[in-house]
Amino acid sequence: MANLDSMPPNVHISGHPCLRAKLSQLRSKNANARETQALIHDIALIVACEALALELNAVSSGMGETPLGAQYTIETIHPRVALVPILRSGLGMLEALQTLLPDPVPVHHLGLYREPTTLQPVEYYNNLPYHRASDESAHPDIAILLDPIIATGGTSVAAIQTLLEWGVRKVVVIAVLVSEVGLKRAAQEGGSEGQVEIWAGGCDAEVTDKGMLRPGMGDVGDRLFLTIGK
Repeated sequence: MANLDSMPPNVHISGHPCLRAKLSQLRSKNANARETQALIHDIALIVACEALALELNAVSSGMGETPLGAQYTIETIHPRVALVPILRSGLGMLEALQTLLPDPVPVHHLGLYREPTTLQPVEYYNNLPYHRASDESAHPDIAILLDPIIATGGTSVAAIQTLLEWGVRKVVVIAVLVSEVGLKRAAQEGGSEGQVEIWAGGCDAEVTDKGMLRPGMGDVGDRLFLTIGK
C-alpha cells in the first residue's frame, strides 16, 4: 500500500467507499472492455465531483422563471475550464466530465506515448489552439487534464508543462489510479503554489521496471480498445 501520509498538499486521493469497490472491480482481469469503460466512467465521475467541488465556484448569471411563474437566480460555474484528455486512454474519462459539467466546454487533445525502452514521453499530437500570449481571454483559466494512469509520472509531467506553457493559470489532473512516485513527480510541476492539483481514485506503491503499476490494472488503452497483445 502507498504511504498517503507523505503526499504533497496538492495531491488528493479519494476515500469514497463506492469508488474503492469499483476500483477493485476494475483491477480484475475478467472485466471486459464494456465493463472497463463503465467502471472508468464511474470512477472518473466520483473523483471529478470531489475535485470540482473545490476547484470551481457557482456564480449568479441573471434571473429565470420557473413553470409556476416564480423568479429564481440562475447560477453557472466559474472560472472557465477546458477538458484535455490524453490520447488514447483519457478518452475513457471524457464523457464523465462532460456529464458533470453544467454546460459544454472546449475539449482539446494531447497525444503522448511512452517510449518502450527509455519510458520517456513522446508527443505525437497536440491540438491546443494557437493564441497570442497577451490574449488571456483566448484560453481557459483551468485545464482539466484527464489521465487514467500515472505510473512513472513522465506523461503527466509533459502534459502539465505543455498546458502551463500554453497559458492556463492552473492544471487540475483527474486520474483513476496513480503510483506514489509518479504522483509526487507530477505534483512538483508548476512555478508557483496552486498551479497544479492532482485528484485520483487510488494509489499503488510499486512501479515495475517496465513502468507499469503493481498491482495496477494493466494498460487502460489496450483494455478499452481491445488492442491487447499489439
